[in-house]
Amino acid sequence: MAVEGKDRTREMEAGAQLLSGQLGKTVQRLRKAYNLSLSELAEQSGVAKSIISQIERNETNPTLATIWRLSQALDVSIERVLASGDDEPFIEKSSRADTPILVSDDGRMRLAIIGWIKTVEWLQWYDIQADPGAVLESEAHQRGSIECLSVIEGEFTVEVAGVLQFARAGESLRYRCDRPHTVRCTSDGPARAVMVCILKAAVMD
Repeated sequence: MAVEGKDRTREMEAGAQLLSGQLGKTVQRLRKAYNLSLSELAEQSGVAKSIISQIERNETNPTLATIWRLSQALDVSIERVLASGDDEPFIEKSSRADTPILVSDDGRMRLAIIGWIKTVEWLQWYDIQADPGAVLESEAHQRGSIECLSVIEGEFTVEVAGVLQFARAGESLRYRCDRPHTVRCTSDGPARAVMVCILKAAVMD
C-alpha cells in the first residue's frame, strides 16, 4: 500500500485514544446510575474489577468483547456505551478533503477510508474505486478476521489461499482475511465496491 505502516499505526492509536477517553466516563456514569460498586459490576459482567477501574480512569483500551460484557451488565446497547455524549443527539460529517485515501501498489485501486476512526481497531470500511486490471494485495490480518466486499459497479475477483471467487454489481463476497489475500478488478471498465473488515477484536468470546 502507498500509505506507510507508521501512518496506519498512528491512526489506530489516535482512534483508540479517542475511544478510551469517552468510554471511561460513560462506563462510570452508567455504573453510578445503577448504584453499582466496581466489585458488583465486575461480578455481573465477568470483567475483572481492576480492568473496569483502568477503563474508568482511561488507562487501557478495552476489546469489543469487554465492552459487550459491560454493556450487558449495564443493560444498555454497545452503541450507548460508545456514545459521545450523555443523551445528546450525535451527528458527524466528514468532507471529501478530510477522507484519507489509500492507493494500491499499482496505483490503479483507491480506497477511501469512510469508517469511523473510533472503531478502526475492530471495524474498518472503505469505498473502493478501481480501474480495469487493478490489483490490491494484502498481508494477513489478525487471526479470525473477516472481510466483506460488496460490489456496486463492475466486477471484482478475490483470491484467498489459492481459492478464487468473483462478484458482480449487487453481489457480495465474504472471506477470511487472516491469510494473504488479493482483490482484483476483473471488469472491462471502472469498478466500485464497499469493503468492510471485521478484525479479531470484534469477535466476542
